[in-house]
Amino acid sequence: MSTHKPPVIEFPCSYPIKVMGFATPNFTEEIVAVVNKHAPGVCDEHVSVKPSAKGNYVSITIVIEATGEEQLTIMFKELKTNASVKMVL
Repeated sequence: MSTHKPPVIEFPCSYPIKVMGFATPNFTEEIVAVVNKHAPGVCDEHVSVKPSAKGNYVSITIVIEATGEEQLTIMFKELKTNASVKMVL
């Protein structure tokens, strides 16, 4: 029987963070602010925003320079505290 281990990420690396949530007026700015706090240097070219078909939800992908698992864990935890966030990947 083989045991599957998750792939090992070599840090530092470019790492996409995907956040989905309600399309509130300041949602994108709030998410970018949290990500920028943990991974400084996020600019417009690192951010892509896709609204849902009906415009009720939005998906934001931000590519960061990840420095380690601890950075990602803390950032994901803080992103999930936003009431408008439904999912963080």
